[in-house]
Amino acid sequence: MTLTWTTTDTPIGELLLAASPNGLVRVAFECEGFDTVRRDVEHSTGERLVQGELAGVQAQLAEYFTGERTVFDLELDWCLSTGFRGRVQRALLGIVYGRTETYSQIAHRLGNPKAVRAVGTGCGTNPLPIVAPCHRVLRSDGSLGGYRGGLDIKRQLLDLEATRA
Repeated sequence: MTLTWTTTDTPIGELLLAASPNGLVRVAFECEGFDTVRRDVEHSTGERLVQGELAGVQAQLAEYFTGERTVFDLELDWCLSTGFRGRVQRALLGIVYGRTETYSQIAHRLGNPKAVRAVGTGCGTNPLPIVAPCHRVLRSDGSLGGYRGGLDIKRQLLDLEATRA
């Protein structure tokens, strides 16, 4: 199986997108280093990445950034999400556009209230940021916590959603 990758320009910078025949595998920010991300995806999946078209994903991201889309309708390939981290990453899909949850709330929702740090790790390793909205997860005190793309981007995404929710 071959994976397809492309990049797309967005208001928060260029994003790398990678997909398998089963769905979207990875969304990466420029700060992660696209060459590094491609190598990591190939290593983790054991599959080769080739540059190609992902027009459907690009179109939905464009709609998200213009406020036309609040829910993504994409096939997702969770091959990079395993164990408790994978459960956390799938649970992110339940956070409604324009709303936030805390790491603690997600831990409770997953039936493991003491796993707050593990929820943070699951968010921090989320291979599908924006689509699986880890930017909607905050600390219990309301502060941003961390974000793979940087706190400026997390704030921009939250602000975008707050103005259109």
